[in-house]
This record gives sequence, structure tokens and C-alpha cells, in this order.
Amino acid sequence: MTTRREQTSGESRELILGAAAELFAEKGYRQTTFADVAERSGISRGSIPWHFGSKEGLLLAVLERSVETLRAGLPTEPDLDVLVAGLEELFTRPTSKLFVTLLVEALEPGSPIHGRYAAIHETLREHCRQWLSRFPLPDGVSADALAVALIGAGIGIHQQWLVAPDKVDLPRSLAALRYLVAGVA
Repeated sequence: MTTRREQTSGESRELILGAAAELFAEKGYRQTTFADVAERSGISRGSIPWHFGSKEGLLLAVLERSVETLRAGLPTEPDLDVLVAGLEELFTRPTSKLFVTLLVEALEPGSPIHGRYAAIHETLREHCRQWLSRFPLPDGVSADALAVALIGAGIGIHQQWLVAPDKVDLPRSLAALRYLVAGVA
């Protein structure tokens, strides 16, 4: 049975994670402070290190939470329309910029999330490989190479849309991705 204190602690943790995810997406990791997170979440500044230990700990927790959200939205059936709809829903969430922010942070020398981010990409590639292996692939096209291309194209579309949403038609770009995959799979 969950005690009221545990429930309150869990609620505080979720409020902090939600606020940190929003702020990391808006301002970036380096520009976000505990004071910013405390103000946005309505939780005292001292609660943040109590829950996460450090700013790096908070970043890792935000990353883990984002991965769970991403995983939950990945299609399990070999249906390209489901894939495109899922990507569009994921990319248009208010915190979708967070994935790009985390990527940029992971690329920084000495980043605390570099290794974890690389492991996440490997998990994503494995999921894509398994998903793509359900399609008949032509000779010379491996599910592994196609997974890398699919993820790269998806990230590229997302980044271009974030930079110039008035110039990139997200639904049409994702539909084009669907046809690229359909042409091979």
C-alpha cells in the first residue's frame, strides 16, 4: 500500500520532471536552473536535488522519462500508416523539441548523457530492425541499414520542421517518408 508521503513524493517528482522537460525544450539544458524548475513546477528548489541528486541526475531522469514516452508510441504492427501517424503525433507535442535538445546535449564533449543516449538509439534501431524485418526486403537491403536510414530521415524531418515550421509541411514530409520506406519494404 502506498503511503500519503510516498504519493506526495511521487507527485512532486512528476511535477519536477514535467517542468524540467518543458524548460530543457524551451531554454536548453545549460540555461535551465533549479530555480527555473522550482518556479515552473511549484515545488521548492530544495526538493529537486533531494529527488534527483544533481542537475545531471535530473537530466538523466528527464531522458529516461522521454524514452518511455517514445517507446510507448512506437508501432508494433508492420503498418506504415500507423508509423507516420505516430511520428506526426510525437513531433507535434509541445515538448517535442526536447528530443533535439537532448541530442545536442549528448553530442557535447563529456556529456553526462552521451552513453545513455547512444544506448537509446541502439534500442530504437533494434525496434526498427524488428519492425522492418516483418516486411519482405529486397536482396542487398538489410533491416539494419534501413533502420538507420529511417531514424535519420525522421530526425531530419523533425529538426527541419522545428527550425522552419512555416516552410516544412510536416504531414506531407512524413507521408513522403512513408513512400520511401514502402518503396524498399
